[in-house]
Amino acid sequence: METSRDWSVEWFESLKWLGIAFLITAVVFVVIAALLLRLTKWGRQFWHVSGDYFRGPGAWRTWLFIAALLILALLSVRLSVLISYWGNDMFTSFQVGASALKAADEAGVAEAKTGFWNSAKLFILLITIWMVKELVYLYAKLAFDIRWRVWLTERVTTDWMRGRAFYRSRFIDNTIDNPDQRIQADTDTFTQQSRALALGAVEAVVSVVSFTKVLWDLSGPMTILGVTIPRAALVIVLTYVLVSTVIAFWIGHPLIRINFLIERMNANFRYSLVRVRDSAESVAFYNGEDVERNGLLGRFAQVIQVQWSYVYRYLKFAGWNFVVGQSAYLFPYLIQAPRFFSGAVTLGGMNQTASAFGEIQSSLSFFRESYDDFAAYRASLIRLDGLMIASNDSRDLPKIAATDLDDTVKLDKVDVRKPDGEVLIDDLTLRLDPSDALVIKGASGSGKTTLLRALAQMWPYAAGEISRPAGTETLFLSQMPYLPLGDLRTAVEYPVKPEDVSDETLREVLAKVHLGHLVDRLDDEDDWAKILSPGEQQRLAFARILLVRPKVVFLDEATSAVDEGLEYSLYKLIRTEVPDTIVVSVAHRSTVDQHHTQVLTLEGDGPWELAPVKG
Repeated sequence: METSRDWSVEWFESLKWLGIAFLITAVVFVVIAALLLRLTKWGRQFWHVSGDYFRGPGAWRTWLFIAALLILALLSVRLSVLISYWGNDMFTSFQVGASALKAADEAGVAEAKTGFWNSAKLFILLITIWMVKELVYLYAKLAFDIRWRVWLTERVTTDWMRGRAFYRSRFIDNTIDNPDQRIQADTDTFTQQSRALALGAVEAVVSVVSFTKVLWDLSGPMTILGVTIPRAALVIVLTYVLVSTVIAFWIGHPLIRINFLIERMNANFRYSLVRVRDSAESVAFYNGEDVERNGLLGRFAQVIQVQWSYVYRYLKFAGWNFVVGQSAYLFPYLIQAPRFFSGAVTLGGMNQTASAFGEIQSSLSFFRESYDDFAAYRASLIRLDGLMIASNDSRDLPKIAATDLDDTVKLDKVDVRKPDGEVLIDDLTLRLDPSDALVIKGASGSGKTTLLRALAQMWPYAAGEISRPAGTETLFLSQMPYLPLGDLRTAVEYPVKPEDVSDETLREVLAKVHLGHLVDRLDDEDDWAKILSPGEQQRLAFARILLVRPKVVFLDEATSAVDEGLEYSLYKLIRTEVPDTIVVSVAHRSTVDQHHTQVLTLEGDGPWELAPVKG
């Protein structure tokens, strides 16, 4: 009875197998991927989200990475096959030794011992190769995930910011919930699961093919209810797994929709918590704790409701997988037992049959057991694709046509409407030259702030043309200035780069806008929107005007949080420091008028009037 095989031949065959398997797998992988991308909805969504990663600049590095991962995946399969042959040799040496002991055959016992120790040495070599391969494979997979996630996060973030999509997407028909969660969490899930599912599928298919040959060689006929099944072990495992997989897909299909809802409800709940944190002072002033608590727990109840739906469905799915997986352990022994007792197969062969049966069953079960992961993956893919579609749709919304002028502002037949089509401003035409100052007046709801949004190309319900200086030469300041996260230097200089302004200049400007108490805190990092009062924040916005020195500045109630004395000082400051800057102010206070030369009065239903400011 043979106790070992020629392993020098096995090593050579393994190298040849790796080369041929890589070529075949690479071709099949590309062909199947191309078909899925073209013929399936989720394939087209995948290509929309991440196609440029595989065809853009530097894509050759991505394909080189994929090739390395494929080789490592194939090496995993081949090592599993070699370990199954090692197990055959090991257990066959035990059987040979037992037979020799029974027959008092010392030569046979010696041969069995030699076979055992050779198998033990071989195991050390195989397991060493396996461990090195696993560490390299693990590093390669994690490095690929990180590299892809960096690219995708940059792409999605850039796409979301481009053309002010982050703001204008609120005006499209299908608004997108929680873009922050989609950019942060869904990119991570998408990249990891794309790689895990793709490589898992490759390993599963190659394992099935490789171990099918092993099982084919070890299988024999089996008669069941008078019917003889040739190669019974192979036929039974394929039938068993295919039937169980179809049933599992039927049970698990609702998990895709449930996973999508889980992500959405969790994101809504998290956003509500962040909103309470950001509005803590207002909530505390109103004694609104009970209302906020009820709102938070109501959203959390929605999370739990969906979570229970997931639990009930996943119990059915996992229960079926458990039954299928555990039942498969006994099958190979039941099938091979008659052949073993008849001497048609050795103990090592029977052990290898069980190993091959398990590998094929496990590999084919990958598609069944990964359905829950695929459901979570599909949810992330849908959310990322939806975000990018919404960003594109928002950029396609109409906006005022803008052209660049060096130092003049011209409005030509500008119309501004409400979302329902009601006219706010009709056919507005005017021209502002350097040093001109215009104050916009009107009752609440007459369209003053909306006009500024339209001129900034943020408001989609507008038409006409505007000509103004480009880029940061035109500065828009809202009623409550935006303060980015970071040190105070960054907050003051926004939106210019911190390195463009010296600390000495910053200190001088802060002193001029009555923020001298902050000059020594330029390096302090904090949430300045929470630390500075509304009045201090508005003074900081005027500091930006002195630093940026724009040719045009639009101010929307920019002094509403300061007293009249500070208001006078701030306007006087910019008219003195940047006298050629065109100033356009939206204001309710009559005290603002004195700093302007013209007043634009809006009626709110279309008509408007432009006149000099009365002295």
